[in-house]
Amino acid sequence: MTTKYILDETRMPKAWYNIQADFPEPMAPVLHPATKEPVGPADLEPLFARALIEQEVSTEREIEIPEPVREVYRLWRPAPLYRAHGLEKALGTTAKIFYKYEGVSPAGSHKPNTAIPQAFYNKQEGINRLTTETGAGQWGTSLAFAGSLFDMDVNVFQVRVSYDQKPYRRAVMETYGAKCVASPSNLTEFGRKVLAENPDHTGSLGIAISEAVELAVQDPNTKYALGSVLNHVLVHQSIIGLEAMEQMEMADAWPDVIVGCTGGGSNFAGIAFPFMGHALRGGESPRIVAVEPSACPTLTRGKFAYDYGDTAHMTPLTKMHTLGSQFTPPGFHAGGLRYHGMAPMVSHAKELGLFEATAYTQRECFEAGVMFARAEGIVPAPEANHAVKGAIEEALRCKREGTSEVILFNLCGHGHFDMAAYTAYFAGELGDYEYDDAELGMALSGLPSV
Repeated sequence: MTTKYILDETRMPKAWYNIQADFPEPMAPVLHPATKEPVGPADLEPLFARALIEQEVSTEREIEIPEPVREVYRLWRPAPLYRAHGLEKALGTTAKIFYKYEGVSPAGSHKPNTAIPQAFYNKQEGINRLTTETGAGQWGTSLAFAGSLFDMDVNVFQVRVSYDQKPYRRAVMETYGAKCVASPSNLTEFGRKVLAENPDHTGSLGIAISEAVELAVQDPNTKYALGSVLNHVLVHQSIIGLEAMEQMEMADAWPDVIVGCTGGGSNFAGIAFPFMGHALRGGESPRIVAVEPSACPTLTRGKFAYDYGDTAHMTPLTKMHTLGSQFTPPGFHAGGLRYHGMAPMVSHAKELGLFEATAYTQRECFEAGVMFARAEGIVPAPEANHAVKGAIEEALRCKREGTSEVILFNLCGHGHFDMAAYTAYFAGELGDYEYDDAELGMALSGLPSV
């Protein structure tokens, strides 16, 4: 009875997949924050390397992975696919559960899949310094790792609540050579403005993005790097699903249901988009389920509209599912899922009816994560617990219906630096957060007029 399916390094994909080539309708254009007109490459050059801008606007189906990037990928890729025999037994389900495990990367999550190429392309263009934001610290850790390999300075603004909750993430970033500060900070004009209004602000990804962008635009030798949301990031993450397709064939199985957790959208797109594209081109069409926290319900309760990617309104306007750029979620432990907006490509796919979305509370996701850890041995990151919860719900549905569907989910990272959250869960100290319509209405009232 096979448990894990391993691809040889020689079978690692040589190109990323871009779902824009297969969308039946094109995406809405990205707009300039001041003029509200569609942006051109020159508008993005203060922030991003030219090669990344080209990928951002590309509608080519395949984008070649440079050999220096593939060389670094070989440190952990291809990542394993597991059959969750232990979880199936614990649930008494008739379903077959598989999970793609991205926690084998040096940073412990899927985030290096895009950190490595972003650092590579910037270094190619002579850039020596990157700024970024991070929530839980998975992305900051990954960019710090990439910066160490390409000899680049990395400055990370970590959302204050996560900075305080996860000191060991900060220690890993510093081990890789990055500088990590709590956001809002006194290092930027916008950070000082936020702190002047509320010295105890817990921070948000929108604020941290504003701080990182502010530093980048002030120095021509500094560029900004983003760990989710943008098109080129989701393209880089497609390697997850491309590998999984080959591994599912090795297992002589094909998913009936695909589950991924969603915050900004990168790990969900990574596992789901290659399968989604396969279906759009006439192949098998699995049910695809995005799972998000009820405390930050962008897909299930947000509005599909143009909005800013940051709180200071320095970034371009993209059409996405959003809770409003001024939205500050509570300090729940899935720090990587605390973003006010959803990736435009994921949002577009949702509007096209290509997948469904659901939301769960913090405690029920931790309950699922503990069950998974005791059955499979891997302690998931709080973010990944949402995908575990979604997969368990699908497996229990199969049990009720007496069907033996194949379920595939993305275990996007391990929780070894998140044990304070598990300690709080076992102590009964984790709260659940829901928003009433009035609160959501207030958060959405500041959407720009386009």
